[in-house]
Amino acid sequence: MVLRVALLQMTATGADQEANRRKGDACCREAKARGADIALFPEMWNIGYTFYSGSPDDPAECQARAEWQAQAIDQGAPFFTRFQHLARELEMAIGLTYLERWPEAAPRNTISIIDRRGKVVLTYAKVHTCDFAREAACTPGEDFYVTRLDTAQGALNVGAMICYDREFPESARILMLKGAELILVPNACEMEMNRLSQLRARAFENMVGIALANYAAPQHNGHSVAFDGIAFDAEERSRDMCLLETGEEEGVYLASLDLDVLRKYREREVWGNAFRRPHRYDALVSTQIRTFIRR
Repeated sequence: MVLRVALLQMTATGADQEANRRKGDACCREAKARGADIALFPEMWNIGYTFYSGSPDDPAECQARAEWQAQAIDQGAPFFTRFQHLARELEMAIGLTYLERWPEAAPRNTISIIDRRGKVVLTYAKVHTCDFAREAACTPGEDFYVTRLDTAQGALNVGAMICYDREFPESARILMLKGAELILVPNACEMEMNRLSQLRARAFENMVGIALANYAAPQHNGHSVAFDGIAFDAEERSRDMCLLETGEEEGVYLASLDLDVLRKYREREVWGNAFRRPHRYDALVSTQIRTFIRR
């Protein structure tokens, strides 16, 4: 079972949702033409990961923030439903990202996985919102989710985390514990050596495939990447888990993940869940804050 994931590394047309929809549509069609089973957008694609301007001392900021929040959409919006129709037309799953309207609260930074029949099978809102920046204007998600995704190649367990979620090992670990075989990661920041190494570690320690789609330069720096989570071959020889790392340019980049090999690897190797000792991890769920950790 070889699954092909298309990383849609693009730049957005600012917050112009219709222009972003058209560009996303064209890239999804290219992905399908090249044999993709899943197409993944970068973070908050409907408005191109744009935010309101102004400073805390600026009385106009409240108005700017309200106008920004008004750009949030729900799953009944034309932007969203057109990608459902497209997924059904192409018979290809789509990981669609957007600023999500949230009832009686600030909007959420969200990905929905639409299967090849146009059905939404998973909706995840970013848990680790960047509260040190303007993303503090978003409502954080409350949990991590895994879904069974049916593709033309067969079914697999898929989860998602978004950008800053990568910085916390607990995100990928929870998804692995819930059965994820592939984690989709929409992104909107500089992917440099340390973040790429960090993501490699998430794949290694959880024996899970990871695919990240970032914005192209000059919006960010590209370097969308995919790892298959298989650190050793059947003869216990170390191997490079990296399936693909792009440059900075716009493009549709495909990574092929062999699920049969990954599943056999998980049966024989020692990482992941088999030898964990969760009864020794109380400090991980403590709310006490110490030393350099900020409130």
